[in-house]
Amino acid sequence: MLEFHGEAARLAYIDERPSDIDLGEPILLVHGFASTHAVNWVFPQWVKTLTEAGRRVVAFDNRGHGRSQKFYDPAAYSVLKMAEDARALLDHLEIEAADVMGYSMGARITAFLADAHPRRVRSAILGGLGARLVDDDGLPPHILTAMEAPSLESLTTPKERMFRAFAEATKSDLAALAACARGAGQGLDETRLAALGMPVLVAIGTADDIAGDPYELARFFPRGQALAIPGADHNRAVGDKVYKSAVLEFLCSRP
Repeated sequence: MLEFHGEAARLAYIDERPSDIDLGEPILLVHGFASTHAVNWVFPQWVKTLTEAGRRVVAFDNRGHGRSQKFYDPAAYSVLKMAEDARALLDHLEIEAADVMGYSMGARITAFLADAHPRRVRSAILGGLGARLVDDDGLPPHILTAMEAPSLESLTTPKERMFRAFAEATKSDLAALAACARGAGQGLDETRLAALGMPVLVAIGTADDIAGDPYELARFFPRGQALAIPGADHNRAVGDKVYKSAVLEFLCSRP
């Protein structure tokens, strides 16, 4: 992996190019809470799928995650700061504008990036996040409980156990994730979403009981559209074939 210093954070990233051409149109991938660029985008074959489609794929570990710098103050994890990390990476790579796809918390970061720097985002793909972007203030409270519990065995609800088991499987720093869960508590007002003119795809599994309604969120964007991924829950939707096909079609159809 490569490294650079973003907005007061050291960040690890990859920059993958299509094999048959020098560059290809860039797409920036932003992973979800307790995940990494590899878990979200490499292992489910997203990087392979996109590079084979002729795209230059840039993906990074969010602050507090993977190989990027860890912080233990919740103030370090405001969604806008994490969005500025993404913007700094585009600056570092001298990418003027890119398509941006985020999943779950990464979709929230993508929306904040589009709001703060609309000219840098050619299109936005919001996976695993629907109306909760505007209906609430960030990550669900059971995530914080899951990160701060003394053990997986001490947790009693399925969602708490799911998030804790996932964090342990990705060998995450639980204290850093707890700080992130406390700090990433911001949503976007629907009037700000209505001011975003780029194409937006909202993609959520039909069995996802975490993300919120995709159709309700898509309606806030002037050029928004929704995709319901059949039978997929919050975790399984990430690598779903229907999701991948729809994203490739969306990228090819946007101006």
